[in-house]
Amino acid sequence: MITLNNIVKHFPGQSRPAVDGVTLEVKQGETLGLVGESGSGKTTLGRCALMLETPTSGEVLFEGRDLAGLGKEELRRTRRHMQIIFQDPMGSLNPRMRVEKILAEPFDIHENLSAAETRDRVRELLDAVGLPPDSGTRYPHEFSGGQRQRIGIARAIALRPKFIVADEPVSALDVSVGAQIVNLLADLQQRFGLTYLFISHGLPLIRHISTRVAVMYLGKIVEIGPAEEVFAHPAHPYTQLLRDSTPQIQGHG
Repeated sequence: MITLNNIVKHFPGQSRPAVDGVTLEVKQGETLGLVGESGSGKTTLGRCALMLETPTSGEVLFEGRDLAGLGKEELRRTRRHMQIIFQDPMGSLNPRMRVEKILAEPFDIHENLSAAETRDRVRELLDAVGLPPDSGTRYPHEFSGGQRQRIGIARAIALRPKFIVADEPVSALDVSVGAQIVNLLADLQQRFGLTYLFISHGLPLIRHISTRVAVMYLGKIVEIGPAEEVFAHPAHPYTQLLRDSTPQIQGHG
C-alpha cells in the first residue's frame, strides 16, 4: 500500500540526515511496527510517508502513485485515505471546539453532508471508539488522556482512511489505559480493514499489535521481520538492547 524508496530527510543545521536512505513497504491490512529511541528518525519517517514532511530525496508511493508528482488538489483528495494519530491528543485537538465540531470537520472539508447526516456520523464515530453519545457536547479538557486519545482516533477514522500512521499513540498514557487503546486500534483495524504504521520506542508494546517490526537507529532501518521473530531472536545488537531495556506490558488489557 505504501512504499518508501530511499527516503532521505535532512533538516538545516543537522550534521546527519534525520532519515538516511530508508526503503520500506507497508503492506495492505498489516500493522508495521516502527521502533527506535527518541531521535532515531521514526516520527520524521512517518510524517514523510504522509507527505506532512517533504523528503529531501526519494519517493513515496501510495497504491503505486508517487505522491510528490500529484497536484495540490489531487494530493488533497488522496490525503483523505491517509491519516495520523498523534502522541499528544491534547496538542492536536482544538481546545476551543466542542468534540462534535472537531469530529465534524473532516466531513465539512471532504464530504457534502447535511447537518443531520453529519450528526449521525459523529455519533457513529463516538460509538466506534467507546465514548458515550453525549461526549460531543463537551470540550477536550473535560476528558481524561485516554478519552482524548479516543477522540483523536475517532477523528483519524472519520473518512474511513486506508492507511494510518499512529505516532507513539500510547506513550503519554499509563500502561493499563495504553493497553486499552492498543486493543481499540486492533479492533478498528479488523472492523474497517485499516493498515497501520505504528511508531513506538518499545518493542514489547509493538509485539501485541504488529504484523512485522522495523527497527530504526540513527536514521536507518537496521532490522525488519515478523514481530514475534524480531522480539524472540533479535539479530541486531541495538534491537536486543531495546528489547532488554523496555518493561513489558502485562497482558492485553
